[in-house]
Amino acid sequence: MEPLSWGEILLRLAYQFMPVWIALALTFGLSIAYKRRLGLYGKLFDNMIGMVGFAIVMFWVYTALFVGLFDWIITHDPLSAVSGMKNKVPGTPLRGAEDGDYPYYLLGGDTLARDVFSRMVQGSWVVIRIAPLATLFAFMAGITLGLPAGYFGGRLDTVLSFLANLILAFPVILLFYLLVTPEMVESGIPSYMAVVLFVLPILFMIVLINSRFHTQPTRRNVLVALVVVVFGWLYLSLINDPGTPVNFLPVDLDLFDIPGGILVVFVSVVFVNAPTVFRIVRGLALDIQTRDYVAAAQTRGEGPWYIMLWEILPNARGPLIVDFCLRIGYTTILLGTLGFFGLGLPSDSPDWGTTINQGRKLLSIYPHPAIVPAFSLLSLVLGLNLLADGLREESLKD
Repeated sequence: MEPLSWGEILLRLAYQFMPVWIALALTFGLSIAYKRRLGLYGKLFDNMIGMVGFAIVMFWVYTALFVGLFDWIITHDPLSAVSGMKNKVPGTPLRGAEDGDYPYYLLGGDTLARDVFSRMVQGSWVVIRIAPLATLFAFMAGITLGLPAGYFGGRLDTVLSFLANLILAFPVILLFYLLVTPEMVESGIPSYMAVVLFVLPILFMIVLINSRFHTQPTRRNVLVALVVVVFGWLYLSLINDPGTPVNFLPVDLDLFDIPGGILVVFVSVVFVNAPTVFRIVRGLALDIQTRDYVAAAQTRGEGPWYIMLWEILPNARGPLIVDFCLRIGYTTILLGTLGFFGLGLPSDSPDWGTTINQGRKLLSIYPHPAIVPAFSLLSLVLGLNLLADGLREESLKD
């Protein structure tokens, strides 16, 4: 077979992403049709910058989901090398292709003769699994601690602010480096950190339910019990890590087994981002608690947690949503940086940082193994920034 031209490569790439195009079309069609009923999300479709950012972000989200859950889009095993395909240019026919094999390396081969395109799309699954969820956990931790610090003040505020400033005093990259080093992992400290950090979202949900339904004890108790059982089981499965000091759950009760490298990176991201979120939430609480509607709630006799969670937090959603999008972008860059330095994730991981590091060694001769994941990382971060700008503009109109 002859090598593909760039036009043929682009057509084949577009075809491989066909499930993504269909999902994007359905998402945009339904969202635009019902945008007046969708609150801030619906208003996003009146903002061109926000729509472009949302499209880029959802392109990578759908790519990751289709690759990770259904094994679609991908053309070859991202970890397998094929003899004779080392550093081959995009569109090179696959040597020794058999029936059922995809006949080309669409974006070429890397220094270990692996398919660059397959590693790119598989790398999106690594990023999408870690960055949004880790940022969400960091926000839950920051909100849980930041609201009472700003609302109550006093010694609680002093102690929590000191601890947050202590963590923020470390350079981010240095702190990441310390947390993911093999010596630190063997000590079990990241596992103990997971025990503390991952319980905060459960506490947040329990307090949220109790503050909302404290006048309906039967309903409150049922919801709290449901949260404790379901999310408590997920929590125990999440922190249980065989081969570390935190290994107590029987195999039959362990719902899933997260690879140690991913868990350590996940914990590190939460630990680094939570203090910044804490400071943002604390500042918003200090400002919003002086508003008239908070004074009205206090006059009605509402409890402090009800006021924090149902009066202050909803009115702080605009800045928090914008910061959430931006922070996912920061986390994506940090994950790429860790992979580039070979920290946290396995050395053969298809994450974009690791792939860029492996491709940079012959960048002047074979640029495609490094440029493809670098462009993927750039596009996702750009999309998140544009999405945050669109959300910021629309939230300011409220």
